[in-house]
Formats: sequence, structure tokens, C-alpha cells
Amino acid sequence: MAQQLLMPKATAIWLVDNTALSFDQIAQFCKLHPLEVKAIADGEAAQGIKGLDPISTGQLSRDEIARAEANPNHKLKLSEPKVRVPESKRRGPRYTPVSKRQDRPNAILWLVRNHPELKDAQISRLVGTTKSTIEQIRERTHWNSANLTPMDPVTLGLCSQIDLDMEVEKASRGRPLPTAAELGATLQSAQETERMSPNFEREEEREIDADAVFAKLKSLKSSSKDKDEDEDDRF
Repeated sequence: MAQQLLMPKATAIWLVDNTALSFDQIAQFCKLHPLEVKAIADGEAAQGIKGLDPISTGQLSRDEIARAEANPNHKLKLSEPKVRVPESKRRGPRYTPVSKRQDRPNAILWLVRNHPELKDAQISRLVGTTKSTIEQIRERTHWNSANLTPMDPVTLGLCSQIDLDMEVEKASRGRPLPTAAELGATLQSAQETERMSPNFEREEEREIDADAVFAKLKSLKSSSKDKDEDEDDRF
């Protein structure tokens, strides 16, 4: 990654005010035109901009400035940074290998059916296709619609499961939560169950009537006695 000077105009202002460097040296270091540096020195340009010390930011050393002041032909060089910042990758259309491009319509159809919340731009990022192709598959006007079969793009290797989950999560953030009717819920709420009274009575909770028990035993004994007397009369 090529090194770049932070805030070139602010750095040029500081160098003009605090060093004996030539306009050409400052212009070369700050990537400015010498006439622009002269205008800064004359107060005709960059008014209101505060100078930035390149020494404090670690972009230039005092020894490098001293060498350049001693030699007008010396070109200033940026100091080596103490921390390397990785170069950020440009986010562009996802590249799809030629061998897998024929599977993209099937993947688009799968996404349209299984994740209708996804926008066309999200589907385009996942499988590397165009919005016109997605629209054709949605409306079944694609030239090969009759032969398309929905297939998971993760299985096809067109995107990763993490990328798919992230896009689905983004698309679902603004959607309202599903109602109980949509989920097909049949369970009753806790409040309703607390208000319900049992319609049965446990046997051990029934009150025992002692008189009824003794009456029943007495009737059994009397019937038994009558039966014995009947048998004695026969003999």
C-alpha cells in the first residue's frame, strides 16, 4: 500500500511557517503546485486552515527536514509508519466462476421463494447477478423459466452461509413481528389458564359421611341375616 500524506495543505502551511524549505520542495512533498505553495506563503490561499506538524504525526523527521534545508535539490521522503494499516478492499460485484454461472438462475429462484424479504440488491450481492435477471425470474419471464429448479446458493458454492444469514438479518430488521395467528399458535395465555377452575374433584378431597357408611354396613348385615333365616326355614 502506497503511503499518503495526511492533510497536504495543512502540512504545507506548517512547512512554510516553520522551515526554510523551498516552494518546490514543499510542493513536491505535499503534492501541490509551486504557485499554490507561493499563494499560501503570501496569505492568498488556504486561509483559515490550521497548520499540521508532520513531525508530531510521524510523517516526517527533523533530520529529513534539515537535510532538505541544506540541499535545495533534496526531495523530502515520508517516514516509515509505525503501524501498517491493511488496504481496504473495494466492494464490487461478486465474481462468479464461469463453471457456476449457469447455476445462478436456480439460486435466484431459491432465494426468491425462501427469502422473499430479500431485496434485489441483496440477491445481486449474494450470487453476483443483475437486477434485470432477478426481475425476470420473479415474473417468470426468464428464457429458461420452465427448466429452473430452486437450489440453495450455499450448496452451489455461490455464497457462504454467513453472508446469506447477514443479508437475511438485514432484511428482517424493519419487518413487524409475526402475530399469533400467523404462527398458528394454539396455546392459551398464562392469565387465561390461571382463571380456569378444575371441573373434577379428587377422591381424597371428598368429605366422608360417617352416617352414610354405617347405614350401608347395617343394611348389608340385615340382608345377610334375612338370607340365613330363609335357608333355616327350608330345612
